[in-house]
Amino acid sequence: MTTAERKILSIVVEKPYFLKDDFVLYHGDALKILSQLPENSVDMIFADPPYNLSNGGFTVHAGRMVSVNKGLWDVSKGFQDDYEFHYRWMEACRRVLKPSGTLWVSGTYHSIYQCGHALQSLNYHILNDISWFKPNASPNLSCRFFTASHETLIWARKEKKAKHVFNYSLMKDGEWSEDKLKKPGLQMRSVWSLGTPKPEEKKYGKHPTQKPLDLLKRIVLASTNKGDIVLDPFTGSSTTGIVSAANGRKFIGIDLEKDYLELSKKRFFDLKK
Repeated sequence: MTTAERKILSIVVEKPYFLKDDFVLYHGDALKILSQLPENSVDMIFADPPYNLSNGGFTVHAGRMVSVNKGLWDVSKGFQDDYEFHYRWMEACRRVLKPSGTLWVSGTYHSIYQCGHALQSLNYHILNDISWFKPNASPNLSCRFFTASHETLIWARKEKKAKHVFNYSLMKDGEWSEDKLKKPGLQMRSVWSLGTPKPEEKKYGKHPTQKPLDLLKRIVLASTNKGDIVLDPFTGSSTTGIVSAANGRKFIGIDLEKDYLELSKKRFFDLKK
């Protein structure tokens, strides 16, 4: 770890929940931890905030009917409170991002439009909206709506006139055979066909909104370089961190739930075997 990274850690009052090599986890409120990080210190942030869809409904998982409730952290507090929450964490992220740094936000229709509005209100410059199509999406139980089979990701830069990282050649000519929509040798488009997490990605347990390694690998490799600092303010089981560590990036993860941080640690140690 360089002197610069050690300085970043020393500024944070809270002791890391876990620190190994260039992989750091904090237990606590993201706003509190972010407020202690230096301005203009982070290269890329991936955020998968609460979708606020735990409303007592049901969905299908592995052929069984299950509750959509994820936990109290995913319960809506009403439109205004939900919006203010998204605005505050995005504002905190903007402060720590480098001028050329970028923010990825993942969500469904329950949250992504509020996030998009907050991004523009905070003067982020939106680069793309990505549609993550899930070929293995769960069916709709009520048979009264179209089956929800995608999530939206917004990719935005902190400063409009700065030059962000985009590894164009890798996205165009890399090996992306897991995505049936990506044509070899052609530009990568804004619709990605990637399945949900594989069973081996959940062998130590799972987070209810866990993202697949394939998705985060594409995001990290597209928008960062080796040695960059990647941050996830709602790290969960730290898929962002596992991909970052596997590809030579430094990682800072924050979460309120110790159980998910323990899961993150197990996944990290498994990576290092």
